[in-house]
Amino acid sequence: MRALAGRAAALLAVVLLVGLLPWLTRNDPALTILHARYADRPATPETLAAIRAETGLDGGPVHVLGSWLGGALRGDFGTSWVSGMPVGPDVTAALGVSLTLMGCSLLVAVVVAGLLCLPVLRLGARRRLTGRGARAGVVGAALAALPEFLLAALLAIFFAVQLRWFPAVGWGTFGAVVLPAAAMGVPAGALLGRLLDDALPAAFAEPWAKAAAAGGIPGRRVARHALRRAVPGVLPQFGFVVVGLTGGAVAVETLFAIPGLGGAALGAALAQDLPVLQASVLVLLVLGALAGLAVRGLGRALVGPALRDGVLPPLVRPRLTSGRGLRWAAVLLTVVFVGVVVAGLLRDPYGIDAAARLGGPSVAHPLGTDSLGRDTLARLGHGAGRTVLTAVAVSALTLVVGVLVGLLPGAAGLTETANALPAIVAGLLVAGVVGPGAGAAALAVAVVAWAPLAAHTRALYEQERAAPHVAVALSMGAGRRRILRRHVLPGALPPVLHHAVLRIPAIALHLASLGFLGLGAGPPAPEWGRMLSENMPYAERAPWSVLAPAGALVLCGVIAVLWAAVGAGARGRGRRAARRGAVTPSTPVDRVAGPAARVAEAPVAVGART
Repeated sequence: MRALAGRAAALLAVVLLVGLLPWLTRNDPALTILHARYADRPATPETLAAIRAETGLDGGPVHVLGSWLGGALRGDFGTSWVSGMPVGPDVTAALGVSLTLMGCSLLVAVVVAGLLCLPVLRLGARRRLTGRGARAGVVGAALAALPEFLLAALLAIFFAVQLRWFPAVGWGTFGAVVLPAAAMGVPAGALLGRLLDDALPAAFAEPWAKAAAAGGIPGRRVARHALRRAVPGVLPQFGFVVVGLTGGAVAVETLFAIPGLGGAALGAALAQDLPVLQASVLVLLVLGALAGLAVRGLGRALVGPALRDGVLPPLVRPRLTSGRGLRWAAVLLTVVFVGVVVAGLLRDPYGIDAAARLGGPSVAHPLGTDSLGRDTLARLGHGAGRTVLTAVAVSALTLVVGVLVGLLPGAAGLTETANALPAIVAGLLVAGVVGPGAGAAALAVAVVAWAPLAAHTRALYEQERAAPHVAVALSMGAGRRRILRRHVLPGALPPVLHHAVLRIPAIALHLASLGFLGLGAGPPAPEWGRMLSENMPYAERAPWSVLAPAGALVLCGVIAVLWAAVGAGARGRGRRAARRGAVTPSTPVDRVAGPAARVAEAPVAVGART
């Protein structure tokens, strides 16, 4: 009941906040509605007063919110301020389109995640994971860093325009679903696959897996139980992907002219069409809450009674050697990236050469020029600090907030609500309070980007707390703070940290999308996302203008994963040995309870029959 009350309170708070949008923005909502309805009609005081009276804006926010909530409880979401049509049928139709697209995209994501995890499953089944590095993780990081709208544009150019296998725009046929589902499903599946790729080696290193291999149990069966063991920790991200694919695919829906819910929410927010925006956000929030409940139930079903009884062995990732090749690759890519940035910093990012518009790579312009004749290398270099440093700072902030919220009991409703709120709507709310700008865009992204990290932290926290050594330490007098610091956080923080690193390119894209809508740094500021948005119409004629910032985003993700793998491989053996059973006589009782309990764990997979 407490969890349900928390979800209801968080949902109501967001709906009320969205309802205040017309009074938070610095633009007159009546003027915005007038332009949306009648384009060039003069904004006379009489006309604006008539619009306020018609929409109820003259009654103030309390009257508008009360009327809408009263109707919503009866199933009536009101009438659109722009079109004058009932909101319910349009939002329901948009939800059906988005759910269909989400289902197809989710199927693609599951396939991609399975393909990325297949190598580690095969190696784990053969007990040959010892020398494995992060090669598969690098592929997953590169795919996860691909901008959805860029991938959608490339697929449309190649498969729709050139080969004519699928329609370029529209909705209603099977062929119209393929390209947008692939564009949305590949990055989402890469993220899920990367997180599973981090968790599976720890499952194969548990005592039950070793005992099963020694007892002659087939490797496929061991791999199946290892997958079941690793999935619960990643399962909350699956629910987040469901909601993100439903309401967060604004760019893909716009590119393919798909009448989905994300595009409807964005259009309503920009047009100040409050009834449509509130109904769209409410549907997304309810969907997020339902997905969260379903994921939690499925996770508990997969883990079984071990989580409830406190006998679940925590996942401890083994020390996998990174290898010299991985270290050299990290150093080489870092040197290349820094060299490109420094070379770009020595050039003018604002100089316009009309004669060199959309020019190809040359000695004067090594990466070509954009649609205005500006040097792509210069804008790439000057945009690195603005894009990468801001994304890293926001990622660090979301990591701290996500971990703290994830450790709080009863915060699941707040987490699901923050995840279900599209970043663009959050950007509009923040910009309405503090005004547009780079800081407002960063704050808007940070408002919602912590939610996946909080859910990941909570899932790992519950598994770590269910370990037998935690119960032993508590019975021997260890305090809760010491349990958290010495036994729970060391097992939960590393996967969450890797997850935060993976999300840096996605955060950079969110910042860029808000800037493109006028809520971030305005033109002609050199931002990688703005470079993508400005040059997307010329992707077929001048692909270098798009591939340069996209390649930089992918390269950032790959470099981050490589250095994380190198750091994990070079980490000392002492801490891992202590967590695996290195007990000395002088070690305090509450510090050795964890390793001792782990040594005594029964060699049986969770949920498996002996």
